[in-house]
Amino acid sequence: MRHEGHRSELDEALAGNGLRMTRQRQLVYDVLMAERGHPTAEDVHREVRTKMPSISLATVYNCLEALVECRLIRQVNRDRDSSRFCANLTDHGHFHCNRCGSVHDIDLPESALSQLTPGAMSGFRLDQLEINFRGLCPACQTKHPL
Repeated sequence: MRHEGHRSELDEALAGNGLRMTRQRQLVYDVLMAERGHPTAEDVHREVRTKMPSISLATVYNCLEALVECRLIRQVNRDRDSSRFCANLTDHGHFHCNRCGSVHDIDLPESALSQLTPGAMSGFRLDQLEINFRGLCPACQTKHPL
């Protein structure tokens, strides 16, 4: 479980969006904060069911949607694959492995990010920047060398 600071952050974000804290939202949030990976809704559902066996997949989807709406997590999409969810809210990119489907955070240097600022986008308001890379992760390169 996360410490009280993260719970108050969750409470405030939900309240600021007109939503209330529920045990289901708390459990989904705790799973995402503990894993720090990029689980699918099905992955989150499987983990939350260990603590709340009666929770439905639809409820998990609703909780994830609320957390994205409150900007507590990010939804990561790749083509037609299942959405994944990311608790890392710092500026970063995502690497998608073409073979195993894993998603990894990629730290981006501030100098690279400054090249992508809205200054070059006259008239546009940037709400979110998504940078995606595709290729083979180290594990897949080891298993299947060229």
